[in-house]
Amino acid sequence: MSKRDYYDILGVSKSSSADEIKKAYRKLAIKYHPDKNPNDKSAEDKFKEAAEAYEVLSNPEKKQRYDHYGHAGVGSSAASGGGYGGGGMNMEDIFSQFGDIFGGGGGSPFESFFGGQQQSRGGRRVAKGSNLRIKVKLTLEEIANGAEKKIKVNKQVTCKTCEGSGAKDRNSVSTCSTCGGSGAVRRVTNTILGQMQTSSTCPTCNGSGSQITNKCNSCHGEGTVRGEETISINIPAGVSDGMQLSMSGKGNAGPNGGIPGDLIILIEEIPHETLKREGNNIVYDLHLSIIDAALGLSAEVPTIDGKAKIKIEPGTQSGKLLRLKGKGIPEINSYQRGDEIIHVNIWTPKALSSEERELLEKLRSSPNFKPQPGKNDKSFFEKMKEYFE
Repeated sequence: MSKRDYYDILGVSKSSSADEIKKAYRKLAIKYHPDKNPNDKSAEDKFKEAAEAYEVLSNPEKKQRYDHYGHAGVGSSAASGGGYGGGGMNMEDIFSQFGDIFGGGGGSPFESFFGGQQQSRGGRRVAKGSNLRIKVKLTLEEIANGAEKKIKVNKQVTCKTCEGSGAKDRNSVSTCSTCGGSGAVRRVTNTILGQMQTSSTCPTCNGSGSQITNKCNSCHGEGTVRGEETISINIPAGVSDGMQLSMSGKGNAGPNGGIPGDLIILIEEIPHETLKREGNNIVYDLHLSIIDAALGLSAEVPTIDGKAKIKIEPGTQSGKLLRLKGKGIPEINSYQRGDEIIHVNIWTPKALSSEERELLEKLRSSPNFKPQPGKNDKSFFEKMKEYFE
């Protein structure tokens, strides 16, 4: 099932400002929040959908990729071990946004407005691990067909000794005395409109709701240690050099059992020996001798999928463009595919034997060997432009 357009979900346009996007999300988050719609699966789905749209459109880098490539640019298709971009968000990810959107300690927006109960863990501030960036090199064939890459990543992983808690044992964790385990402190202010209640992150526990009295010997209370993880990455067909994909939850582990960061994958295209990429089309320079061009022949050319035979008509001119339909790069997230464009070049020998020179001297005077100006005076780029127009 195809995903809805993120702009349609929030009811904004591509030209909307960051404040307009935030305002639109805030409105939907309040409307469909689980606190306001208990046991309503439809409202919960819309709540998650709006959060996913905001997670992408509020990030300038992700928004730029989404505007250019659509859902494929932020990796809406799930990869092994995690989702790309916004597709892998869970409730903890969503509630972690509320600190910026609603100005509270990170939980339910109704907490600061109406003094409601905080969500379990979602109502507490959960630290998120930092993102990781890696570069993946792909051949033209891998780009055309898609590829699965298994990459060893050195990063912060959850401490196995304490299971990410940062504490030596269960008895080493106590409820924060300042916030009582809520992760936030409330303050009542008298205004001309009456008493206003607001909440902010607890300064003692930094929003976690608990305090560690005896730290883990392995991670020293951080909940994470340096380690290595082998990650399987499914690269969709049609990616391009410089494009970035994002795998949610595959970055550095979050401190003290927090949310892991994302893995940002930068695509680097390995140049092909004989084929050149122009958008979704492939260009190949075919060199022919004057004799082959004049008499015609059946030639074999390389393609992404192997070899292909083409027919060269007698009298083919230098600069002529031939097309192999559907032999190019597939358009990402689409069934359409580019073509292979064959650029014919006439090769002229530099060294001739006396017999060859004598033969060519005889042919020089033939009317058929006289050039015809005006029929082949366009540059390769002019012809390519005309071809695609």
